Amino acid sequence: MSTIEMSSIVVIGSLNMDFVIEVDRLPMPGETILGRNFRTIPGGKGANQAYAAAKLAGGGATVRMVGRVGADSFGGALKSNLAGAGVDVRGVHVTEGEATGVACIQVDAAGQNSITVAAGANGALMPGDIGAFDDARCVLTQLEVPIETMLEGLNRARKAGAIGILDPAPARALTHEVLELVEIATPNETEACLLAGVAPSRLNPSEAAAIGQRIRESGAKAVIVKLGEQGCVYCGAEGTFAVPAFPVKAVDSTAAGDTFNAALAVALVEGREMRAAMRFANAAAAISVTRPGAQTSAPSRAEVEEMLGASGVSA
Repeated sequence: MSTIEMSSIVVIGSLNMDFVIEVDRLPMPGETILGRNFRTIPGGKGANQAYAAAKLAGGGATVRMVGRVGADSFGGALKSNLAGAGVDVRGVHVTEGEATGVACIQVDAAGQNSITVAAGANGALMPGDIGAFDDARCVLTQLEVPIETMLEGLNRARKAGAIGILDPAPARALTHEVLELVEIATPNETEACLLAGVAPSRLNPSEAAAIGQRIRESGAKAVIVKLGEQGCVYCGAEGTFAVPAFPVKAVDSTAAGDTFNAALAVALVEGREMRAAMRFANAAAAISVTRPGAQTSAPSRAEVEEMLGASGVSA
């Protein structure tokens, strides 16, 4: 079997070039404010997850990216950046007549962000682009590509006996027919409330557990609600439990959720039980928020192991 068919982790999703501006605070509607430190940084939820997974796997798992870019300099740069981290990019197709996806990101002094995405070539990723991955151990998907392509990925994951993980972002309502294909859904607070059909609000771990159970009743086998500095809450057939976050000073929360999902996939592929996998993912996400940018913030395996070791927990 060829290498491209033997990927341990397959990521089906978006590739964007991020245009990042630092601001003191996020602007109000109709307001113009001054920013600073403009940067272009490789991003896109799919590419972020593939890049972080490759760094965290430490050569212990093959990571394959499936997506589309435009026939432009941004597309070439995004593929090269992933390949440099060890990601198999043969599944990243070039789309003539479409620009590579871009995201305009503003990051405030507290590390919170506001993001606007133009999908570009990401919107042209079709189910037939996915290719074979019969021996995949885990398949990561998000909602920045057409939903029929995401569904095809989850369907193939199930047939292959792989763990199908959905990061339901950008936030949108999903039907039972979609959620029942999901092995693990990993929404943040806003996304979890939308999936559960309740008004968005800040959630404490107890409320997140109740929301997670409602999402499970809607079809997902298991749910991990990501709560930022409050850690995360797991809801599954084994029960419900919370895993605390690692206290850090946040600089930029961009791609923290993507890093969490990548680390979760790596840990599960390595055979860790769920609580340990979530702790590994929390450590990776905590390190990522202490650095600016999307893929530029992804930690190495050694850094995550150091954080876990400093907390008294073996990696």
